[in-house]
Amino acid sequence: MSSDDLFLQARTQAFESKDYPAAITSLKQALRQSPDYSDLSVFLGRLYTWSDQPDSARIVFNGLMQRNVPDVDFHVAYASLEYWNDQEDKALEIIDKGLEYHPKSEELLILAAKIRYSLDQFEKAESVLNELLSINPKQTEARELSSKIKDLTTLNAVGVNYNFVHFDRQFAHDWHIVGISYKRRTPLGSVILRTNLANKFNENGIQFEAEAYPRLSKMFYMYVGAGYSNNVGIFPKFRSGVSLYANLPASFEGEIGIRQLYFSENLLMYTGSVGKYYQNFWFNLRTFITPGNSNISHSYTGTVRYYTKGANDYLGFHFGSGISPEENRNNLLDFTEYKMKTFKLGIDYNFSIGKRNLLSVSGTYFNQEYRPRTTGNQIDLSLGFIRNF
Repeated sequence: MSSDDLFLQARTQAFESKDYPAAITSLKQALRQSPDYSDLSVFLGRLYTWSDQPDSARIVFNGLMQRNVPDVDFHVAYASLEYWNDQEDKALEIIDKGLEYHPKSEELLILAAKIRYSLDQFEKAESVLNELLSINPKQTEARELSSKIKDLTTLNAVGVNYNFVHFDRQFAHDWHIVGISYKRRTPLGSVILRTNLANKFNENGIQFEAEAYPRLSKMFYMYVGAGYSNNVGIFPKFRSGVSLYANLPASFEGEIGIRQLYFSENLLMYTGSVGKYYQNFWFNLRTFITPGNSNISHSYTGTVRYYTKGANDYLGFHFGSGISPEENRNNLLDFTEYKMKTFKLGIDYNFSIGKRNLLSVSGTYFNQEYRPRTTGNQIDLSLGFIRNF
């Protein structure tokens, strides 16, 4: 058998039969015939890695390194070996060497970003991901990781948001809401303090909120939030919420949680969502369910985002039905005596200016049945600005 025949045999033994020892034997025989055939050595090193024989794999890979083999597969295989064996610094050295030969290698760049992320080097990971996404904006894995670390790369952020709401029938006066926020990154996750000033029903009100996103592990993180207002009707007197998020395989993410609003009595809502990254896109489906209370509409929302550059630059579309407890309209949940049929359709655009400034513009159209067989239209416009420092 030729070395190519033996190579093919080894791949069959490894991938179809899962017989790594037999595949290793075939590769050793092939290398005796073709000792300079680098693909054989790379695959042999991978087999030793998969067989939990890191020392044998290192002997093979070191031999290739001494020969200055430029193959990208070699550098990915060798760096992966060291990364999986908790030798991150060594893995990064190997990746840097590989990038000298292949500066636009997507495999090397995404591996470098993962290692930086595992070391909590979020700014460096973001820099690598931005480089990768400039090469291939449709790289799903890079898009997912970029969105995951976007809130971990700045220490502080201040923001202001203005929301204008117009009703054609349901209410005589427009609504105006201004939100001012401060975010601080901590070792456990981000913490946000927010003050909301509103004029609704031609009356003024103020609300104070605090939110946190503690990281439990690389897979799990949480949302914890609470709010208070003494202007009941303009805002709920109390609000709170808890969610558990999971970063799932195949670029999926999931959430389960609960929300509480207190106006004149408690309203409890259970929420769940599932999201998926695919190339430039993020798809999300979310629902809020209130068991046993026929006066409150269940909320269902679908969201599609198309990312144009990094994690903060996207064009989004959303559509659905019902009122969410996280919308500025949530005080309508307490006033309704009828299970409202509400449909909504909206668009939002987020874009960054430099590395520190983020602007957002959004608009949503609502068609709402606020009395039996009586509907009204509503326009919700929002403008926001965030400064990172």
